[in-house]
Amino acid sequence: MAREIHQRSKRSQRPLIRVNCASIPKELYESEFFGHAKGAFTGAVKDRAGLSKPRMAGTLFLDEVGEIPLDLQSKLLRVLQEGQYERIGEERTRRVNVRIIAATIAI
Repeated sequence: MAREIHQRSKRSQRPLIRVNCASIPKELYESEFFGHAKGAFTGAVKDRAGLSKPRMAGTLFLDEVGEIPLDLQSKLLRVLQEGQYERIGEERTRRVNVRIIAATIAI
């Protein structure tokens, strides 16, 4: 469904990025989604844009979104509501233009 929504939209020429949220280690979620600045933590040897990079303007499909820790879910909510986020190790607020499609299995 996510692929079909993406292909029929104005964003179809932009990337569709699929993320299996259940496969990301808990300690890497924030860096994976929002990126980080060089030196922000041990092992951050270079800047990382993350999945929410500002020029993406495509679609981000989050499969198993229920596996994302609650504190990060609130940061994703800010992206959805305001289109803004901060990378780890930066105080600068960045704007993002991305469609997020989320799915999870309810038990």
